[in-house]
Amino acid sequence: MKRILFCLFALAIYVCPAIGQQQAVAFTNARIIPIVGPEIESGTIIIQNGKIIAVGANLPIPANARTINAQGKVIMPGLVDTHSHIGSGSGADGSGPIQPDVRLLDGLNARSSTIQRAQAGGLTTVNVMPGSGHLNSGQTLYIKLRDNANKVDDLLIYDKEKRYMGGIKFANGTNSIRSGGGSFPGTRAKSAALVREQFIKAQEYREKIQKAGKDVSKLPPRDLAMDTLVEVLEGKRMVHFHTHRHDDVLTALRLQKEFGFRIVLQHVSEAWKVADEIAAAKAPASIIFIDSPGGKLETADIRFENGVALERAGALVGFHTDDGITDSRHFLRSAGLAVRAGMSREKALYALTMANAIMMDLEDRVGSLEVGKDADLIIISGDPLSVYTHVLETWVDGQKVFDRSDPKDRLIAVGGFGASNDSDIHLDCFDAYIGGGN
Repeated sequence: MKRILFCLFALAIYVCPAIGQQQAVAFTNARIIPIVGPEIESGTIIIQNGKIIAVGANLPIPANARTINAQGKVIMPGLVDTHSHIGSGSGADGSGPIQPDVRLLDGLNARSSTIQRAQAGGLTTVNVMPGSGHLNSGQTLYIKLRDNANKVDDLLIYDKEKRYMGGIKFANGTNSIRSGGGSFPGTRAKSAALVREQFIKAQEYREKIQKAGKDVSKLPPRDLAMDTLVEVLEGKRMVHFHTHRHDDVLTALRLQKEFGFRIVLQHVSEAWKVADEIAAAKAPASIIFIDSPGGKLETADIRFENGVALERAGALVGFHTDDGITDSRHFLRSAGLAVRAGMSREKALYALTMANAIMMDLEDRVGSLEVGKDADLIIISGDPLSVYTHVLETWVDGQKVFDRSDPKDRLIAVGGFGASNDSDIHLDCFDAYIGGGN
């Protein structure tokens, strides 16, 4: 009976997670990499109510705080991924090449095991994208990898106006060209022409709305696709532009300049060829490092030196997984590979965290260990650039969502039978009660 009562209490905390972290938690004696500011060899970070309340050396610990001794370990911000496909989401269909009205919100599985796998890799904030087989495959979704999410709403990030956050996915190159059948473009030039045509329609749609003013009778018929593209034109929605070849990159920048939207270049396999042009356009670039050999012909000239080329040119550089191209559990290794190819340590770690937060308009909330930011952090076993380093714990909004010392979480981290089971609810007391454990 005592076990049942305890489990009912745990369930109450699970349903009302805000109760769970009113007590301060202090991580002590850790090597802290705040990303913004110098590293702290033996420091303390204190979190409470889902926020960071103190970071530094020789800090006083609140009397009622729970203390976690992290001696010999490293603490850094939770990793931010600007381009992923976790959650088994889907976007546009084969009916047309440009579908900005499609929302990934309506197609993401919050109980997918891919989300727990990303937690095991230290990811805490992710831009989940629809596929890239279209010139525009729909609206992306910015999510926090909170634990025990039963529905997509539990993962959403809201802006100051209480709207859930996300960007929009554009693409050019091989994927979106397809075979040219039906309404799909068939060539690179036609691809750009179709995108240009839609933005002109959006400009005209916006002008009609502006001219109508308060006269409802003069408003154009509601058009969900145009509504979304108007948000893009007004800078309210970031364009995440899938592009590989240097000529495709320049086409994306040409469209950005013509219509004035905000852009993040995604993949940019040939960034090293046009790094100066990317920097001159002030276009952030999110690149991928651990990629499968072979694949598309347009990625034949991808180089590990992309990071250092963009850094030297002065562009903002981030990394992404494109999961499942790169498994989210290996995301941390991107920084080590970039440094091996010549990128600076500081910018490589920045590219895993703060740079990506900037690309998602979340720089005031995540990406660094600073007072007032969300309590998103990871505890790792050693230096983040070492291939031997493991993510030991992942915390999101002040709650631990991954613990490598837990056999269930370790299974997700290393793989094996049962590691990909969806929809498991992790309440340890129920697992123990049902299985007869302790």
